[in-house]
Amino acid sequence: MNPYHCCATCIHIQGVKKEQKTSYYCSRLGYETKTTYQFSCWEPKEEVRRLMKKRGMKP
Repeated sequence: MNPYHCCATCIHIQGVKKEQKTSYYCSRLGYETKTTYQFSCWEPKEEVRRLMKKRGMKP
């Protein structure tokens, strides 16, 4: 199991601040998501890729 695999570490996540609440939107899937969700379309951000490589993991 990959501890980094979640929406919060994906390149497709976008934070949208509405009033005093922040919602997270997946630009690939086209709908609101939560940062802890996991989907098979996960594409890690570059800094996450580097960290995974440093720890001997495959992105």
